Amino acid sequence: MDPADESGKKPAEQSVTSVLLSGSTYKSLGEQVLSPAEERFERARRTTGLFLAPALTILFLLLPTQLEPAQHKLAAVLLGVIVLWVCEPVPIPVGGLLGVAAVVILGVMPPDDVLEPFGSSTVFTFIGAFILAQAMLRHGVARRFAFTILSLPGVGKSAWRVIIAFGAITCVLSAVVSNTATVAMLLPTAVGILAVIAELVRQQTPEGKPFDPLRLRVGVALMLMLAYGASVGGLLTPIGSPPNLIGRGLIEEATGQRISFLQWMAMAAPVCLLMFVVLAVVLLLLNRPEIHKLTGVEEYVAAERAKLGPLSRAEKNTLIAFGITVALWVTPGFVALIAGNDSAAYDAVSDRLDEGIVAVLGAALLFLLPTDWSQRRFTLTWTEASRIDWGTVVLFGTGIIFGSLLADTELAKTIGEGTAGSLGLTSGVAITIFAIVLAILVSETTSNTAAASVVVPIVIPVALAAGTNPFVPALAATFAASFGFMLPVSTPQNAVVYGSGAVPITKMIRSGAVFDVAGAIAIALVLPLMVAALGFG
Repeated sequence: MDPADESGKKPAEQSVTSVLLSGSTYKSLGEQVLSPAEERFERARRTTGLFLAPALTILFLLLPTQLEPAQHKLAAVLLGVIVLWVCEPVPIPVGGLLGVAAVVILGVMPPDDVLEPFGSSTVFTFIGAFILAQAMLRHGVARRFAFTILSLPGVGKSAWRVIIAFGAITCVLSAVVSNTATVAMLLPTAVGILAVIAELVRQQTPEGKPFDPLRLRVGVALMLMLAYGASVGGLLTPIGSPPNLIGRGLIEEATGQRISFLQWMAMAAPVCLLMFVVLAVVLLLLNRPEIHKLTGVEEYVAAERAKLGPLSRAEKNTLIAFGITVALWVTPGFVALIAGNDSAAYDAVSDRLDEGIVAVLGAALLFLLPTDWSQRRFTLTWTEASRIDWGTVVLFGTGIIFGSLLADTELAKTIGEGTAGSLGLTSGVAITIFAIVLAILVSETTSNTAAASVVVPIVIPVALAAGTNPFVPALAATFAASFGFMLPVSTPQNAVVYGSGAVPITKMIRSGAVFDVAGAIAIALVLPLMVAALGFG
């Protein structure tokens, strides 16, 4: 069935894969299968946001504050945009665009300066990765990957085993590949796994009962395990996530203490392990899978793998494009392992093999590798590729814009320094807790890279002014910068899985809030102990 589908069938009658291929992430109430209670809640949530967002923005604009004019206007707009993102009175990408327009109209910054960050490499990473995922879904490569994971010994016996195994794979990969690239690589596999489990749930659903494959709790748990697992695994090495390199550089400059690759791993490993355990428990408790024992899955998987037969030309081409992309994505990490991530070789390779450029290069191969040369048919057509979720691309682009505005207007710095001063922070423990909380809060409304760039420079002088070694507070802020879990704009990986359509915004906020708190506690308790054990600080 063509995913664009002219058949008029509802999601309950389509497969998960075909629904995802349509790129229909942002749905109105009439497009969703909701219970009466859910519909009442959604209607109230969206109606509240429709009036609360402009009211809050106007009220804050009228309030007298000590902020500079540009900071005052940006804060007012950002408050309104956050309400639009949380309440969804309009599609989430539209909320971001309204905010960007308001920033320009209010004269916070000139339009060219405001829109410049939209050309970020991360935006092109999304576009290229989504096109690759589209090919993997359309030609069945994702389904093959899914069946491969489900066929691992013991994994396919229960939904929670599948989710935990998939999370472990994600964590390990994201330690050496960037979080965004990891999620982009594994998203098609996650969709394939969800499609298989959703079919089993559908078979057990009573006749006549509404069934929407994109509103399953098991889908929420699986997709959030992918996004959050990448964030957790990215902490394990200095090259796992951009905030790690930013924070490490600032700490070494401020303290004169160099953190080697292995020392970083020794400090991060216990935090990562604890957070993975917490992640599995939290996601499976808050999003209990509709189906627990996957009875008959092993037989089903074996039969379906047999049906797939040999790889088609389209599948081979997709794997070639995907393999080249992954190889280029991981090359800088291997260069860092061999030559060090402060070497000229690493700088040269990482600059040239930019993630966004690699992603669009890999996607472009899909339009060059033929499936039938005599007919000039290639692996993917532009009509098929254009069905990617452009809404998520727009959403994260606007998120990057607001992150840049927070830094450029120094609003984040003003808030951080003002809060530290008003709280009268004097002890290392208090400053560490402040650093963690501030980094998490900032990372919720901007990228984790921007959060580290903004918060770590605030924390270091605060610690020095209090007569405290800034090593632990600054490192804690660096770790916490990767812990924005509540909103799609918090991290690229959040945006990617939200773009799948399987994670409602309310479920992401609920799970993310719990995990934010758990992450803050884990960093505050474990990280100082590991720093002391290694003789730092």
